[in-house]
Amino acid sequence: MREALLLGIALVAFVGSAFVPGGAFDSATRGAQTLLGNDSGNTDHAPQPRKTEDVSYAAWVAGVTELPRAVDGHFYTEALVNGSQVNFLIDTGASVVALTGADARAAGLYWSDADVAPIARGASGPVFGINVALERVSLGGHEARNVNAIIVPEGLEISLLGQSFLSTVQPVRIEQDRMILGE
Repeated sequence: MREALLLGIALVAFVGSAFVPGGAFDSATRGAQTLLGNDSGNTDHAPQPRKTEDVSYAAWVAGVTELPRAVDGHFYTEALVNGSQVNFLIDTGASVVALTGADARAAGLYWSDADVAPIARGASGPVFGINVALERVSLGGHEARNVNAIIVPEGLEISLLGQSFLSTVQPVRIEQDRMILGE
């Protein structure tokens, strides 16, 4: 009798979480509309970062974050860096998180011109910046602390979410037009 009662409670909780606003049912419907091009709320075809609050409760509990592929073929998201929201291009080929100067300042990071030095080599020559450790980076239900990063004060158009964060989330995979972080 007790097992039947517990099973009933679990079933009600599961069904309830699937149909709450922003729950699994809404997420699946929104994802299908986006893939079919029926997302009537978005007529702008520029890359749209995924907002942290768009991640459904069910996905957060499961430890999964799904990001849609943008029209330009890349994956974008918003994540919290030291509590401040930052727009990112997901760059699986970048060794570390790279912040624009504006995003770094918004996250409470400051430097002087004397701190800027060559820190990497890019296709067009040396990359100038500052090595830092980010106190906290959060995306959906995933959080990492003491994340290696660089600040690129000039020349970086959008911050890059690289392997110093992505390696803390397992697995990271791409299925069709979705990047899936976690299981």
